[in-house]
Amino acid sequence: MSGYLCFQVEANRLKPVLLDHLLEHRLNSCHPVHSDVSGREEDMVTRTKVLFLCVGNACRSQMAEAVARHTAADVIEPSSAGLVAFGEIAGPTISVLNEHGISVDGQTSKSLRSEDLSAADLIINMTGRSGAEIFTGPTPPFEDWDVGDPYGFNLAVYRGIRDQIEQRIDELARRLRGKADSPETS
Repeated sequence: MSGYLCFQVEANRLKPVLLDHLLEHRLNSCHPVHSDVSGREEDMVTRTKVLFLCVGNACRSQMAEAVARHTAADVIEPSSAGLVAFGEIAGPTISVLNEHGISVDGQTSKSLRSEDLSAADLIINMTGRSGAEIFTGPTPPFEDWDVGDPYGFNLAVYRGIRDQIEQRIDELARRLRGKADSPETS
């Protein structure tokens, strides 16, 4: 069954519910999701808003956003930004993603904004600098991923970085799925 996972404000908390159950209520945001045939609310997985951050938002963070959208959309709602956006997605980034059937359609190179930070549940920092150095104010939880910057290198380097990011996204998605399945989150 396909539907929309929506968030209803209830007692100053966001409560995930199915759209068809809430048509008469005010909705704050909806996110497409899939459930099993029963469609019960408890079968729905809440997606984690993950912001992937790198320096120029042209290579690594764009790869991570596209890979997460392609392989982990059930648990990750991805976005990306750069400390100082390059302004376009690098051609080799697009090429190596296309080799794995992954598209960057709808993605653009953009600089990090405070709204991006406040909207995220988790920040994946791939800038090469410690998140503790970058984020001085209150921020969502962050993870520092040591992923090299392929910008300016050949396709073999881009492929290696893509493969590393795919592996890390798979690991992150497994952790998030495990968290959703654990009895403590029910």
